[in-house]
Amino acid sequence: MAGGWSRDGAENEQMEASIQEELDRMKLRRMPSGESFLECAKCGEEIPEKRRLALPGVKLCVECASERQGREVRASSYNRRGSKDSQLK
Repeated sequence: MAGGWSRDGAENEQMEASIQEELDRMKLRRMPSGESFLECAKCGEEIPEKRRLALPGVKLCVECASERQGREVRASSYNRRGSKDSQLK
């Protein structure tokens, strides 16, 4: 990219910083908030007090949260770009 008066790579650094900021905001939005459930919303098992204190607003037990996270990871590993570099993993 043409940079004009900016040093080499400045645009890329700015884009990477912007992307990282948005990723950080998305992570915060995914964190539970509010009052924690006493029982898991999916399976009905009791959520341990230590988990409720560590994650205010938690709604799933460890097992159900792990299962959900595993599904999200599998779904997000799909290559949507189609560029050769991203396919070399």
